[in-house]
Amino acid sequence: MGHVEIWVLTMWVIFQSGYGFYLPGSYPHKYVVGDPLSVKVNSLTSIDTEMPFSYYSLPFCKPKEGVKDSAENLGELLMGDRIENSPYKFKMYVNESEIFLCQSKKLSADDFKLLKKRIDEMYQVNLILDNLPAIRYTKKEGFMLRWTGYPVGVKVQNVYYLFNHLKFKVLIHKYEETSVARVMGTGDAVEVMPTVTKEGSDMPGHMVVGFEVVPCSVVHDGNLVNKLKMYEKYQSPIKCDPNAVSMPIKEGEPIVFTYEVAFEESDIKWPSRWDAYLKMEGSKVHWFSILNSLLVIIFLAGIVLVIFLRTVRRDLTRYEELDKESQVQMNEELSGWKLVVGDVFRAPSNPALLCILIGDGVQILGIAAGYVAVRLWRTIGCGDHKGWISVAWKAACFFPVPLTLLGGYFGAKAHHIEYPVRTNQIPREIPAQKYPSWLLVLGAGTLPFGTLFIELFFIMSSIWMGRVYYVFGFLFIVLILLVVVCAEVSLVLTYMHLCVEDWKWWWKSFFASVMLATGTVGFLSSFWFVHYLFASVKLD
Repeated sequence: MGHVEIWVLTMWVIFQSGYGFYLPGSYPHKYVVGDPLSVKVNSLTSIDTEMPFSYYSLPFCKPKEGVKDSAENLGELLMGDRIENSPYKFKMYVNESEIFLCQSKKLSADDFKLLKKRIDEMYQVNLILDNLPAIRYTKKEGFMLRWTGYPVGVKVQNVYYLFNHLKFKVLIHKYEETSVARVMGTGDAVEVMPTVTKEGSDMPGHMVVGFEVVPCSVVHDGNLVNKLKMYEKYQSPIKCDPNAVSMPIKEGEPIVFTYEVAFEESDIKWPSRWDAYLKMEGSKVHWFSILNSLLVIIFLAGIVLVIFLRTVRRDLTRYEELDKESQVQMNEELSGWKLVVGDVFRAPSNPALLCILIGDGVQILGIAAGYVAVRLWRTIGCGDHKGWISVAWKAACFFPVPLTLLGGYFGAKAHHIEYPVRTNQIPREIPAQKYPSWLLVLGAGTLPFGTLFIELFFIMSSIWMGRVYYVFGFLFIVLILLVVVCAEVSLVLTYMHLCVEDWKWWWKSFFASVMLATGTVGFLSSFWFVHYLFASVKLD
């Protein structure tokens, strides 16, 4: 068998395996008129508590077939989503109104108290149709606001109202073969990546491209629902007004739930159906975050510039201009950071742990945990190989990564970084400090956090509240700014400690930039600065 035949066979196997699985939401579902559509429910979420609860923890209607988990992929489970089936059922392109869902049992004291608590905590109900979260539009001061989900209820003048009627709008787009090809990249892709549809169905179909919900609070006639079964028509018109509420919850009284659904053809194509969720309504906040970080960087850069140009370079230039006798005399009159020349590279306490943390911090930023950890270990040990396997193994166990021991092997073979000055046998006594040095270290950590906290808020919101995070351009800029801030903060703090004759800078430079990856950036910048500083002048 020639190379061409092997290549063709390999590609055929890969393409055929594509029929065996697909990522939910990655391919368009084709529905013909009358096909069933099932709405799913996700966890109840709140911007106030950020603690999710199951949808069925409240006295809502349950499906006839019982509550079942409906998570479609591992990502939904890892994100903490609790996706379950719901009693809301649609038929493709079939408009329905006044659909009776159920009448709950009389509210017990516990259910009544729980409902009030969830309303006070601003909990939202999250619905999903064809992998699209339900979206809700509200108008405020002439602006259209977009929300995912809808509130459980609302409190008006100390009275609690429940949204017990839902008005759904499903946006659909006619299925087109060429549209699928454009999504996948080429016209040939249609043959390789099929649309999800029913077997043997050649009828014209539609794709779901939007899912909107309007919650309403309405009062139902109890006499009309006593004999109704689920999905039967409620024999009275229901006026859904989102600006008015009329269904107060009361202890000892049941709640009636109804819904309606309307289908509307849309020009939105399937690849663009997420655009409504990804509109950059908060871009000004991201720009404010970047501007705030830039101001911090400029401030710290000014301090670093002063240290290098006015202090360090001035001292070095003056030292180089002296003859040998004057240099000897000057060495006897040293002050500030020059006094710790014999201790600045003294091994820190717990050197193995420091090497492990630095190595794993580099692993988060890159791919060289074992190499960096072991090479730093050899540098601290002045070239001694002893213990490098233990350091590499612990680095692999602390933050599991592949090939860490291999990287440690190369790190052990690499030449260690030589110190520019000798370390005295007897440690120099550190003078009493006016303020605890660790207090300064903890205070310095607020600057890197201030650079990141706005983006961190959006990221945490996307993780815990099911929101979509998409501004990766802003995130990349903030990441670069964060690295610069961490390096500058640690460098300035290290110089301040050296100036007061505190030669224990190793751990402080690491913790000054918060932790692990950021701490690694701070430590490496400080190590480079100290090495450069004492390599520039011969003080021993």
